[in-house]
Formats: sequence, structure tokens, C-alpha cells
Amino acid sequence: MSTIAAPSRSHAARAGVQKFGTFLSGMIMPNIGAFIAWGLITALFIQTGWLPVAALGGFGKDASGTPYTGLVGPMITYLLPLLIAYTGGRMVYDVRGGVVGAIGTMGVIIGAGIPMFIGAMIMGPLGGWTMKKIDAIWDGKIRPGFEMLVNNFSAGIWGAILALFGFYAISPVVAGFSSFAGTVVQFMVNNGILPLTSIFIEPAKVLFLNNAVNHGVLTPLGIQQATAQGKSILFLLEANPGPGLGVLLAYMFFGKGAAKASAPGAALIQFVGGIHEIYFPYILMKPILILATIGGGMTGIATLAITHSGLVAPAAPGSIIAVIAQTSRDSYFGVILAVVLACAVSFAIASIILRASKDREEGDLAAATASMEGMKGRKSMASTVLGRGAAAGAAGGAATLTGTKIKNIVFACDAGMGSSAMGASVLRNKIRAAGHKDVTVVNKAIASLTDTYDLVVVHQDLALRAEEKTPSAQLVTVDNFMGSPKYDEIVDLLNEQSATEPVPFEGVPAKTEPASEAEAAASHVPVPHVHSETRDVLRRESIVLGGAAGDMAGAIDEAGQLLKATGAVDDEYVASMHDRERSVSTFMGNGLAIPHGTNEAKGHISASAVTFVRYAEPIDWQGKPVTFVVGIAGKDKEHLGILAKIAKIFGDKEQVARLEAAGSVDEILDIFGRVNA
Repeated sequence: MSTIAAPSRSHAARAGVQKFGTFLSGMIMPNIGAFIAWGLITALFIQTGWLPVAALGGFGKDASGTPYTGLVGPMITYLLPLLIAYTGGRMVYDVRGGVVGAIGTMGVIIGAGIPMFIGAMIMGPLGGWTMKKIDAIWDGKIRPGFEMLVNNFSAGIWGAILALFGFYAISPVVAGFSSFAGTVVQFMVNNGILPLTSIFIEPAKVLFLNNAVNHGVLTPLGIQQATAQGKSILFLLEANPGPGLGVLLAYMFFGKGAAKASAPGAALIQFVGGIHEIYFPYILMKPILILATIGGGMTGIATLAITHSGLVAPAAPGSIIAVIAQTSRDSYFGVILAVVLACAVSFAIASIILRASKDREEGDLAAATASMEGMKGRKSMASTVLGRGAAAGAAGGAATLTGTKIKNIVFACDAGMGSSAMGASVLRNKIRAAGHKDVTVVNKAIASLTDTYDLVVVHQDLALRAEEKTPSAQLVTVDNFMGSPKYDEIVDLLNEQSATEPVPFEGVPAKTEPASEAEAAASHVPVPHVHSETRDVLRRESIVLGGAAGDMAGAIDEAGQLLKATGAVDDEYVASMHDRERSVSTFMGNGLAIPHGTNEAKGHISASAVTFVRYAEPIDWQGKPVTFVVGIAGKDKEHLGILAKIAKIFGDKEQVARLEAAGSVDEILDIFGRVNA
């Protein structure tokens, strides 16, 4: 294995800023829904809104002369800062940290008297971190029976202290900073120099250094500006989709090869979906194109400043739909014009650059995307959308041994039943055959994943979802569950790992496989479970040697109806088998498909059952030939035993040949072995 060179100072500094920006955005982004809700309520119900309602907008008085409080004021003053503080504290020290952080933030809110977003972003993490340190002082020293008393009172007492600290110490500082920053922004607007911020913002976007500025300063200041003026230009300094769209349109007309072919789809995702990072690789292929986005960004900001336009709340993601939805009632013309002109200027500059290129060669889009992922520090959606199926399989899928020892492997799929169980069984057999008995391999639904595994194996179409759940794990993507070469690569990595591990002391016995289900559960090693009821999992009547279906949908129905005939499932489960196939193919490789229901359809399984259908002519399974269709309905993991046997059979070419030549149901059962014993 090649060694990894020490990162340069510039790379380390950039990584540090990215980490800081990610932490800041981690507090804001989960609560964007609340910001949008506040923005919509503000746009609709304030006195100058589309549907003015005094009791909701907080203007006017009731019949007794009492001023209305409304929703707008309390949401911006209390709800949003407290949500941010709780999220920040929870990021540091789970729920306990979130609660203490929110308590401390209340002191800043009352002390400042203005929306305290920056204060919340300070007090939330501070509360979580200090509470964590305090708990560490008496960790393991509390007498049994007093844990709840100590935990509750320590959080309450420290939260109260932080609230006082926030009131007297933090709120004046943050209020002063907010006032100063607001003055600077207003100065830039008044003197026409705000567009110059694009010189920093647009390159920062491509380098993933923008979160610290956007979510740390612009959004909080924008909220305070919107509270005072009803709208803010700051929300569109970074979120304007026009500059990125202009670059992608230029590639559509003047690009070449993969870049030209993929640009239309990328443009739709960027402009409507709001995923701006989709255009970053196009700039990285030809870095001078950053001038196009800078020019477009400056044009958009200048247009907003001239027309005095803005949004009432953040537009996240940066989709044209989100932008229009959050536009102030008096700013539609200015905002739309800013997007159009930003796009036009960016397109013009990018077109000139592309047409003036001497070689007209657009570079390697896959390499540019990989470069972007390297700067980002994790896999990007762009790798899938920009036609990197093969490249993602090689780059993202080829496992690389890092400093983390591989001990716990999880095979993940949408439902955690058929696909992952089959793949896990094949991989487990290979790992055990190589002598790595201390490495566990389990299968899980993606929704059930936790960030506790060393390595995750997943179908390439589900890689992004799995990565979101397990950001710390190594990720291996496959497109063939039965015979993927990635399994052998994993075994090779484990062999290398074993070769570098110290030899255990001779007096210590080596760990063996669990001898019981209880021991297996403790070590997370699934033991193939044999059906405990009187009925068989695989029945004679559930085996069909001459399938009647002529296409994939018909084959799924045929397998589903066989499952239903056993009484194991209902029509809802059969319908969910089609939903599962539309999500991710259940093609396993070696002529096998195992259609099964979605994770949500597990409630429609009354008993475990497996069906087997063989077809004389291969079924076209999303471009892959399928001769054998095994339908699965698994209840309480009772199907894992037979799946392990099926995986072993279809991994053996001689056994597959026997299945093709079998002339009776008894021969099929004989090949599968005593699965119902």
C-alpha cells in the first residue's frame, strides 16, 4: 500500500476553514425549514404582506387596546435562535448539550433585545462543550441511585449560570458586533461596492470555503436586516443560481464531449434543484471560468442594489423556486432581473473563454469531479449525476486501507432484507474462507445505519444515502451482489491489515466464532436462522421451473403472487416490490434477481417465505439477463438462513449449471439443501 503524504500547510488551513464552515452550516441547515416558515408567515401576514392579518403579523391592537404580539416577532426573536442553539449544543454533546446551550442562549436573547443568531451560534456549542467537560469531572464517581439527581441538577445549575453569563457578558459583545457588521454592509451598499464581494464569494464556493461566511455571518445579518427593513440583499450574495447556470449553458452550446452532454442535466439540477456544487467540476476543468461566475455574481448583486430588492428569508437550497418563494412582495422584478442578468453575463464570459480556447479540449470531467471531492473532503452528488457511474465505482468503490482497522463491515440496501443479506452472505463466506474470523459482516437497511462501522458496502445507486448515515466509514460500491470483484479487494485489504498487525501473545487463545445466538448477538455476527415453525420457508408449490412472464414487471408479479399464495404477504407488499425495483435494481449477478418489498412494507409480511422461478429465456432486468427470480418476504430475519444458502449456490458456477439443468422440483430442493430442516 502506498503511504499518504503529509498535508501541506495550505491544505491543512483550507481543511480547517472547511471544518469550521461545516460546523456553522450544521447549526443552520437543519433549521432552514423553520427559517422558511418564518419567511412565508412574514411575507403573507405582516402589514405590508400579501394577506395582512393583524393577529398573525403583529400589528395593530385588539378590541381591548392590547397590541397584537403576532407570530413574526416571537419566531424571529425566540424560536429561531433557540433552535440554532439547541442544534449546536447537540452537535457537541447530544441532547444534554443542546438543552444547556439553549438555556444559555436565552440570556443572550433577553440581554440583547434583537434577534441573536450569532449569539446562539456561540452559546449553543459553548453550552454543550462546557457541560461535557463538567460531566467528565465526576464521571464514574456518582453513587448508584443518585445519577438522575446529579445529572438534572448539574444541567439546571450550569444552564442558569450560562444564561446569566450570556445576559451580562455575551449579549453586549454580540450586539456590538452585529451593529458594526450591519454598518459595514450598509456602507458597502450605499457606496456601490457590495458587488465586489463576488470576488471572494464565487471562488470560495468552488473551494467549499463559503459556509463559514455564508452561514456564519451573511444569514444572521440578513435575518436582522430583514427584521428591520422587511427584506435583505444578503440572502442572495451566495444563493443566486444565475452565475452557475450561465456557465452550464455555455458548456451546452460550446462545450465538447462528456461536459457538453452532461451540462443540460446539471443545469436543471443546479437551477431548479438548487444544488450549486453540480457546476463546480466544470469550472475546475477550466479554472479561468471562475471569471464568468464572478462577473455574473457582481452583476446580480449590483442589480439588487440598484432596484433595492431582496428576500425576506434565506433561500436554501439555492433553487430559483426557493428564491422566488422568499422574495419580498416589492422585489419580484429586481430579484428576477438579478438572476437573469447574472446568468446572461456569466454565459457571455464563459462562452468567450470556451470559444477562445486554443485546443477547445474541455478536460476530464471525472478527474475534475474527483478533484472537487478531494477539496470538499467527501463524496459529492456530482459524481453520480455527471455520469461517473464507472468512475465512482472505481474511485469511491475501490476500498483503501486507512488508519482505521477494518473489523465491522455492514452491507446496506434500501430495505435491509434481500439484496444486503445476499451480498453480506457472499462477502462473509469469502472473509471467513480467508481466515478473518474476527471481522464481522452484517446487513442493514440504510435507514437503520449508524456511524459505527469501519466499512460500508452498498449498491452504487445508494452510495450517497449510505454516506450520509456513515460519514466516518470507508465506502465500497458494487453493481453485482453475487460476483463483484470488490469483495476480493476487501479480502486483500484484510490480508494486508493482518500482515501489519502484531502477533498475539501465545498464551492468549484466538477468538473463535460465536457458538450460540446469544454470543453472536453480542459480537454482531448474524447466525443463519433456521425456521422454527412447522411450515416451510421454501415450499414445493413455490418453485416454478417454467416461468410465464416475459418482462421484469411480469416476473416481479409472478414472484409476488407466489409469495401471496403462501399466505406470507398481501397485495400491498407485492406492490411495494415494484417500488423497490424502481428505487434500486435487485439484480444480483450470475443470472439471479431477488425482488422484495421496501422497508416500509415490512408490516405487510405475516410470515417468512421464499419463492423460486426459472425462465427458459432470460428476462431483461434493466439491461441485465435474469434466468432465476427468487422472491423474498422476511419476517424477524427468518429468511437469512436460506439467503445464505442461495448466495453460496449462485456463487458457484457448477451449482448454477445444475439449477439450469434441473428437471424437477425435488432437484431444486436438493440443490438448495435442507433449508427447511
